[in-house]
Amino acid sequence: MTAPSDTPTSGFVTIFDDTYDQPDCRAYFRMMDRLGYRNQHHAVAGFRAGLAEMMRLRGLEQARIVDFASSYGIVSALMAHELSLEQVFARYRQPVFDSASSAEVIDLDRGWLSGLRRPAPALHVTGIDVMPNAVAYGRAVGLFQSGFVEDLERAEPSEGLGRELARCDMIVECGSVAQLMPRALDRMLAACGPVKPWVMTSPIRGNERPEATEVLRAHGLVVERLPIPAFIHRRFESPEEQARAIANAQAAGHDTEGVETTGHFHAQILLARPEAECTDPADWSMPLDVPPMADGAAPADL
Repeated sequence: MTAPSDTPTSGFVTIFDDTYDQPDCRAYFRMMDRLGYRNQHHAVAGFRAGLAEMMRLRGLEQARIVDFASSYGIVSALMAHELSLEQVFARYRQPVFDSASSAEVIDLDRGWLSGLRRPAPALHVTGIDVMPNAVAYGRAVGLFQSGFVEDLERAEPSEGLGRELARCDMIVECGSVAQLMPRALDRMLAACGPVKPWVMTSPIRGNERPEATEVLRAHGLVVERLPIPAFIHRRFESPEEQARAIANAQAAGHDTEGVETTGHFHAQILLARPEAECTDPADWSMPLDVPPMADGAAPADL
């Protein structure tokens, strides 16, 4: 999801608008592969750990997740399927995807994903994005059980989205330019039930939004950073982008030596949850020490 032009993030990163609303996901994932995206590889491991702990505390056997700024559904793909980001990238390098029609890609992806679905936990994922084709793709291939094309920075949730928010257990946001935008976040949480969902997001360092933290706290949630090292988001597109990123990270109080100076944006995982559910992440049942993602992968089966 791209940031509206009036947000403070404008000019912070290079925005690849032409990849975000194609009829299928090829351009999007090939762009991510070319630029060395790694955020989802690390963040989703943390999200799954948080999800397992939230479900344990609430005694849930299934969970409803809202994926904000969902784009083509990479978070759902990694959370709900036996699948790695490496395998996703390798899939769309295959020559068959050079000439296939969008309808053929969707048909191939639907069959591919259906065979990789994790039996547990049972997840119902609602995708929210401003890009119609991205949401439509996610629905068509089964990544989203429900999907909404809505701009929550500018309008209240629709009646249908409101119903999904009222029963959601977790809101996730992974690698978006704008992080969780405060107005959108406030509208989502206001539509949620009395027991607020956990919120997990993976903002680029220097792109944290203090206003978003204020919104989360106003809705009774405790906000913290998961105690894991900063991880790669993606390579910088240019020296100018790196200079902007270093300046923004330093302005936010981060030491950039050996991090952004290596040539990559870095990210972190932020967590917000009700105070009564603030267990120690070090005791969570899933490991948060995620090995680095390799630079290449074997081709995935169609």
